[in-house]
Amino acid sequence: MGKIICMMVALAVSKCLTAAEADTLSLCLQDAIRLARSQSPSVQSARNTFLAAYWNYRYFRANYLPSVTLTSSPYLNREMNKITQSDGTARFIQQDQFGADLTLRVNQNISWTGGSLFLKSSLSRIDEFQDNSTAYSSRPLVVGYEQNLFGYNALKWNRRIEPIRYTEAKKQYAETLEVISATTCSHFFTLASAQAELEMARQNLASADTLYSMAQGRYRIGTITENEMLQLEINRLNEETNVMDAEINLKEVEQSVRSFLGLDQTVSLRLVMPDSVPQFEVPLASAMELAMHNNPDPEYYRRIVKESESNLSNAKATRGLRADLYVQFGLSQTGRDVGSAYNHLLHQEYASVSLSLPILDWGRGKGKVRVAKSQLALARTQAEQGMDNFCQNVEKLVMQFNMQARRVHIAVLTDKRAEQRHTVARRLYVTGGSSILDLNAAISERNAAKRGRINTMRTYWTLYYTLRSLTAYDFEHDAPLTERLPID
Repeated sequence: MGKIICMMVALAVSKCLTAAEADTLSLCLQDAIRLARSQSPSVQSARNTFLAAYWNYRYFRANYLPSVTLTSSPYLNREMNKITQSDGTARFIQQDQFGADLTLRVNQNISWTGGSLFLKSSLSRIDEFQDNSTAYSSRPLVVGYEQNLFGYNALKWNRRIEPIRYTEAKKQYAETLEVISATTCSHFFTLASAQAELEMARQNLASADTLYSMAQGRYRIGTITENEMLQLEINRLNEETNVMDAEINLKEVEQSVRSFLGLDQTVSLRLVMPDSVPQFEVPLASAMELAMHNNPDPEYYRRIVKESESNLSNAKATRGLRADLYVQFGLSQTGRDVGSAYNHLLHQEYASVSLSLPILDWGRGKGKVRVAKSQLALARTQAEQGMDNFCQNVEKLVMQFNMQARRVHIAVLTDKRAEQRHTVARRLYVTGGSSILDLNAAISERNAAKRGRINTMRTYWTLYYTLRSLTAYDFEHDAPLTERLPID
């Protein structure tokens, strides 16, 4: 019976341990980055933003392709209407008719003129119920062209702007993924720092509790002063408070990291810290050239200047003479049946020009042009300053990154030496070879060294992925970054 109970207990413990392991996710830095780039809310937002830009570009491209439209407007009219007679008099006549039509139209926009060329064919039918008659009207072939003669050519300007916008969106998507990686590094090391703080607080509490217990015995035999005894007690109380604060902070940071990575809030995270960093330097000239070619910022500044030039062209086009041209020619006929409506086709031509010239607008057109010119000058200034700042940021980032690997090496070495010094200081204090002040200083230096090691690691990897986001290039493996665009 006892063996059975022991087996049941062992099985229950095994299940509990398995469940605990299942709820704990072990993450290294690269695993966290892969999670963030595949399922985090940030990457979902980036994908949707790019898809919106992609379909907007598809819509723009469709404006330059032929469009085919089929339209029909059937109606039934039974009412009394006022009809003007041939002698000029008017009579109320009852109308009882049915009408239907079908039109097929092919349209092609012409970007270099801003006009539209169309080809259409139509057939209409009217049924008069009062006299039981039917009539058809056909236009087998009509060719026409319409255009604003002096107006704003939106087709031309969109052809200049929209490709830049789409290129910017593609580069922005690639940059965003690397920015997400850099943000993941920040979250990863923030959590690592919180876990290290809790571990240090627990170690310090255990050490302070041990030293306080030893000090009580030494105090009773008179080998230490009351002041030193009180100092050790204060240290133990402070470390106990630090443990509670570190536990609360760790829970908050874990919740934030799980939310960023898109993980379930019940999953516990166990981090595997990187023990080294890649050793390479980034050539400034190469980084600058790649950033100018691959980063979306230069495209953005080109776009805002082009958009300002487009606005100026629009303002100039709407302030003066405006004229609309419409011409069409083709064939038409009417008849009592469909066949007769297509026999002996007659030529038809139509042309019109509508003019509009503002005589008095109280300077609104002129003011609109001046505003557009000022906005264009501002956009050019912003683009120039923005590109200067962009180049300075690239230069600054490269300089910081090239020095950061050395900083990491120093921080790792400092952490090892601080740990050794703490061990020596604690041994000396226990044997009476040093004071409590020396021990406290060693503890502070050890804690500061551990924090410094994590912070320099955080800075290195954040700079690493920020540099990749600016240049779209992997300098470690000397290869361009290739991102698969999320196009459905």
